[in-house]
Amino acid sequence: MSARLAKPAVVLIFLALIAAFIGAVKFSPCEQSLWATPDQYVHACYSDIATLYGERELDDDRWAYSSKTNAVEYPVITGTVMWFFARVIPSGENELLNYYRVNQIFLAGLFIFIAYIVYRIRPEFAYLSAIAPAAIASLYINWDLWAIASMMLSIYWFDRKKYTHSAIAIGISISTKFLPIFLLLPIALILWRRNEIRELARYLGITVATFLLFNIPVMLTTPDGWLRFYQLNFDRGEDWGSLWYALSSLGVNLGNTNFFAILTLAVAVLVVSLLIFSTKETMQLADVSFILLSLVMIASKVYSPQYVLWLVPLAVIAMTHRKDLHAFWIWQIAEVMYHVAIWQHLATVTDAKFGLPLTGYALISLIRIAACLYFIVFLIKKASRGGQFPHEFLFKSADSYP
Repeated sequence: MSARLAKPAVVLIFLALIAAFIGAVKFSPCEQSLWATPDQYVHACYSDIATLYGERELDDDRWAYSSKTNAVEYPVITGTVMWFFARVIPSGENELLNYYRVNQIFLAGLFIFIAYIVYRIRPEFAYLSAIAPAAIASLYINWDLWAIASMMLSIYWFDRKKYTHSAIAIGISISTKFLPIFLLLPIALILWRRNEIRELARYLGITVATFLLFNIPVMLTTPDGWLRFYQLNFDRGEDWGSLWYALSSLGVNLGNTNFFAILTLAVAVLVVSLLIFSTKETMQLADVSFILLSLVMIASKVYSPQYVLWLVPLAVIAMTHRKDLHAFWIWQIAEVMYHVAIWQHLATVTDAKFGLPLTGYALISLIRIAACLYFIVFLIKKASRGGQFPHEFLFKSADSYP
């Protein structure tokens, strides 16, 4: 990457810095109430950072995976970040606030860094990654940005054919949050279509080796704590934000949720596979990542509010024309509606005086999914028409990867 920043990049970084500050203001009511319930839901400032500090005994300086039943429910790099900041912050009266604020500072830095990576991939629309309202509203809920940063680097390097760098980055990302593992599908299909079979085997080997490098020490020393994340996700039933939870809340009971979730995921895999092999030119990973991960999230048994942080940068790098903007903003409006809905419904659940009933929450969940599907279908139609592969775009794309 260039050492000197172009003026548009400086402006983008400034926008991202302002967005990080706005996000901090949005979360600030909880700092004053120390995340009391139902206030943290009423003011939509809930954060796992504050909640899990005590619940996972990080305040006692315990290793994140030492407990068999109360280990952190995240892969090892996220758990290590959680534990490390708990160890280095000063203890005392403001211990919880110190822990939250240290994490907040690093998350703000990661958000700015991700915006810059988006600029390197898709400069003409990069400003959207800094001003997307649903992302700003969700900045400090969880540690997802640690994994998103390495995922975006992996996409950036893959499309520049720096496969070793990309494989290491995605191995790190999978070791931070497991979701990026699904990107191995389009990576494999793209390399297969390019007839780069040897590179595919090498890429997968490096990814697995990177994952094992971070995971084996924890697997060997605290195996039960390491396994807890995977067991919780396997055993999870239909949960907040998911299609399945919304349908069951409205009285549509499908029975075996795991079956329908897997079936929906299989459809998503088929759609992406057909798309990659049906376009005139081989798609870039940047073009297809949003389509795949958003479909994966629709099929998932949970949709946490911070998941939009994954999708915003992927949506921006998937866009190639101003006509894409309307679909992006329809989706963002629906995501903001959902962000308000989940917290106001949880306020009701925790006995606040005002809130959103279950039926309203379920309907807004379905609106969010419908808006996301609209955006996905819009991008797929454009790609299947060959609309993103005219002669001019190929040159513009090359300019996006200096």
